[in-house]
Amino acid sequence: MLATRGLTIRFGGHVAVDGVTADFHAGQLTVIVGPNGAGKTTYFNLMSGQLPATSGQVLLRGEDITRHGPAHRTQAGIGRAFQLTNLFPNLSVHENVRLAVQARAKAGMKLWSIWSAHRALIERADHFLERVNLASRRDTAVAALPHGDKRKLEVAIMLALEPDVMMFDEPTAGMSVDEVPVVLDLIRQVKEQRNKAVLLVEHKMDVVRSLADRIIVLHNGALVADGEPAAVMSSDIVQEAYLGSASHD
Repeated sequence: MLATRGLTIRFGGHVAVDGVTADFHAGQLTVIVGPNGAGKTTYFNLMSGQLPATSGQVLLRGEDITRHGPAHRTQAGIGRAFQLTNLFPNLSVHENVRLAVQARAKAGMKLWSIWSAHRALIERADHFLERVNLASRRDTAVAALPHGDKRKLEVAIMLALEPDVMMFDEPTAGMSVDEVPVVLDLIRQVKEQRNKAVLLVEHKMDVVRSLADRIIVLHNGALVADGEPAAVMSSDIVQEAYLGSASHD
């Protein structure tokens, strides 16, 4: 579904992502781990188009999308939820999801002024709010939401776009203990559909163990381990590069 080939980015003399080659398949949930500064979020940014690669390739269903920006990649089927929420703060919760539903339906802005006539799209937006337990916040301005609800709203928007590749950058960061299971259950449900490639950047090892089909380890921008969770977690390179510094992450 998604692949990188020798993907690299340099900032001056610093190589933040160093020649990473990996394949991501439908029906598989891959967790990307590594110590702070390992290049995890930068690797995500290269795949989703927020950063241009210095060299290497990003392939979606075999098509080279390396030179395409984030808007093209979203339209092509890559969905991304950010470590810091990326929402329209002055719109309501429902309006944020409604725009995603509209984009997915390719309705275009011409429908904005006559939205009330399009009940099916409105109901579709409500469906995704129900899935993330935000129906009660439907008419709340996003700026007034607590952080945990903003994270859930981002997940709702990504679900509404129905991408083939779903990328979550620390999806439970900043959430209360009560809120975490809602998002993890949603990610688990997506994984069980078996038709999407799911990628997570995550520090919490209990989350990694509960969700991962596969773990990739980055260290100093390079891929140092890739495989089934049990084998990767027990490897010497992970013990040294990641687990040894987990208490500081």
